[in-house]
Order: sequence, then structure tokens, then C-alpha cells
Amino acid sequence: MFFDPFQRIVPMRCIAGVVVCLIVAMLPAGCRSLSAQRRSDLSVMVEGGGRFPAELAGTWKADRDGWEMVIEPDGRISSAVISLGRVRITPGKTETLATHGGGEGVFQPGPWTVYYHPETNDLTVKIVMSHVRIEMAEAILEGGGTDTFSGPISSADGIWQVQWTYFSHYVLRMPDGAVSELATDSTYGETSALTFEKTSPP
Repeated sequence: MFFDPFQRIVPMRCIAGVVVCLIVAMLPAGCRSLSAQRRSDLSVMVEGGGRFPAELAGTWKADRDGWEMVIEPDGRISSAVISLGRVRITPGKTETLATHGGGEGVFQPGPWTVYYHPETNDLTVKIVMSHVRIEMAEAILEGGGTDTFSGPISSADGIWQVQWTYFSHYVLRMPDGAVSELATDSTYGETSALTFEKTSPP
């Protein structure tokens, strides 16, 4: 069954129309001491100034919604499969892909952040998509969003239990000029639980 990435944020009367459009459009296939690696597209921070635990490196796949992250031994996210379109994104790199309807999908990531707390084994990953534009037949979906995943991670069990908080603002423009806003609450967003499992080493 096709996953509707907007099922949590679209009014019920709009869901059917959005699902149809997306089926047509889906792309193929206090003071703190921190150690940090910073680039314009990615920051890795470890509470207390230590190193990111290399044993957490690998491919981590969520139990639903298509999310997948590849974590390197130094804590960098080298790529992630995002829920919208199930597209693999590399930090700092815009992906432009053809849609089934002959249009184009553009996915531009913003800055991503990785934060690890060694005392609690909590890992937080923040993924920003600064601009997404998908041509769906004659309709256009455009906007952006921020996804934050936070919770305890276990290298022994290969499990990362997270609370996924999602903020988004998309606009769907139809051929007849109609415009629908598809957005989460700007203050609270939408939150749900996910379980990631380590499926392979890096």
C-alpha cells in the first residue's frame, strides 16, 4: 500500500486527492563542553567534549515511513532516505530527479545536526529540507520541513528508539489555480514514535 507522507497533516477531505497526486508523482525507484565538527551543511556535537562512539556507525532503518540514515564512525550522516518521496538525500547536495509524469522533483537540504549525549546514550538528529518542489502531473507541491529524531540508542541491541517531531509547510498548487496549504502546527508540529534498527555496518 502506498504511503501518504501527508496523512498526519492534511484534513481528511483532502487526503484522497493528495494520495492520488502523490501516486502519480512519486519518483522512481548552562555551560556545556562540546566537541564539534562543523561544515555549512552538517554539525556533529558530543556532550562533554568526547568523541562520537564509532560503534554506532552503520545503516539505521525505521520500522515505518521510509526513513533510513547512514551514520559514519565520526557521527556524520552521509545520507538519509526521507519520508517524502522515499528519496535518498546527501547533506549539502540538491537532488533533482524525474517524476513518473514527466516532471521534475527538486530536493534541497538545509543544515543538518547530530548531537550525542554519552551519559544517557541519547542521539538527536535534525534534518532540514529547506526547499522541496515536486511537479505532479499538472500540479505542483512546494515547501520545506524539519524532522527531528531524538531518543536512546544502543549499539549492543542495534536499536534506536526515537520521538520523531515534524514541522512542515507545503503548498499544493492545482492547474485550476486552487491552492491548498499542507502544514503542521507551527508551534508544536507533529510527534510520533519510531524505532530504528541497525541493518548493516557503514
